[in-house]
Amino acid sequence: MHATALARAFLAGDWNADALATRGQEVFGRRPRWLGRLARDVLELYHRPPLDRPRELAEVIDVLLRRRNVRATPAVTRWFSFEPQMGRMRWPVRPLRTLAELADFAGVDVGRLEWLADTRSWERSAPQEQLRHYRYGWHTREQSPARVIERPKSELKRVQRLVLHEILDAIPAHDAAHGFRRGRSVVTHAAAHSGRHVVLRFDLEQFFASVFGGRVYATFRGAGYPEAVAHALTGLCVNVVPRAEWNAVPKPRDSRLLAAHARLGLRLATPHLPQGAPTSPALASLTAFGLDRRLAALAASYDATYTRYADDLAISGGRGLIRAAPALRRLVDEIVRGEGFRVNDRKSQLMTRAGRQELCGVVVNARPNIARRDYERLKATVHNAAVRGPGDLEPDVLLGRIAWVASLNPRRGARLRDAFAAIDWSAAA
Repeated sequence: MHATALARAFLAGDWNADALATRGQEVFGRRPRWLGRLARDVLELYHRPPLDRPRELAEVIDVLLRRRNVRATPAVTRWFSFEPQMGRMRWPVRPLRTLAELADFAGVDVGRLEWLADTRSWERSAPQEQLRHYRYGWHTREQSPARVIERPKSELKRVQRLVLHEILDAIPAHDAAHGFRRGRSVVTHAAAHSGRHVVLRFDLEQFFASVFGGRVYATFRGAGYPEAVAHALTGLCVNVVPRAEWNAVPKPRDSRLLAAHARLGLRLATPHLPQGAPTSPALASLTAFGLDRRLAALAASYDATYTRYADDLAISGGRGLIRAAPALRRLVDEIVRGEGFRVNDRKSQLMTRAGRQELCGVVVNARPNIARRDYERLKATVHNAAVRGPGDLEPDVLLGRIAWVASLNPRRGARLRDAFAAIDWSAAA
């Protein structure tokens, strides 16, 4: 408590030894012998007042007092207040200095903000759905554990979208990241590897759930937000899944997936990025900056190219990558683990030009193209809809699938659009 009181006093005025010691004296109502030396030690460590880091300053003061064997301090008789400030703003994010400013930005009062942020993870034990900020569901998968979906309720989703557009959109991801970025897409990710002799694909296990609150907090602190604001912003963007919801998620039938299922349960019990929140894709990409930087450097050392689309990593290059693949795979696994993620070996593969090279559903052997099986399947769907009626097909969904084909192969896309024009949607179910 004494270190916190001193930190607040030191930050409440002029930043020089006499001023710090004078305010420190007011904290205790008298001047301890060690106070002047402490003020000088603090000034040696901080040339400017760390107005965005009061907790850090308190921890430093506590360490300095213990180093000087100050075991007993006078009782605190006065608490100072100070005005937090943004730290170094490397990007044009929305400045928010205090919780009051963050609450105003979110359009709620401070009490409501603290409830929405849920920094104590009450969601984990909330017994009733109306007391929670998220709704839950899951999708079972054959080759992976179930995907748990965490959908924020309307008020929290509205605030998360503000955070996304006013803050996260202003922070650049690594150049190798192609997911969830303006001007980048699955197509640009795949195109970077077209026409290569060898393509190595790696999949990250449970990408969003692997990004914990501490890394999200570091992202907001790196953008310049004071500790208290960064803490609240983190709370708005992470979640813990209630025990009852996790217990309802079915275990995989394949016993080889049970360990991955257990790891997912541990991750979801820890504050993490929820799959379903609008902020999660951007934050996952930003927290993977170190991963992208290291893997891009590794690929360059092999005269190869690296890109990432969400949890899908790709490295491509010449014939020499075939011989280097075992060593490269070990190094990729080591880097991925060092950055707090895990490679899903079941979905990782080496693809040579002799076979089909496919990334995120895009064939890249010569140039980005739609896989023939996918094109034929969609062509059959459109043809059947034109001949027999659309049934329960939705025109917007079908047009979206056709647009995807057209972005990769305009000629095939034009054929599908012509066939789509022949569908009689008045007969839709």
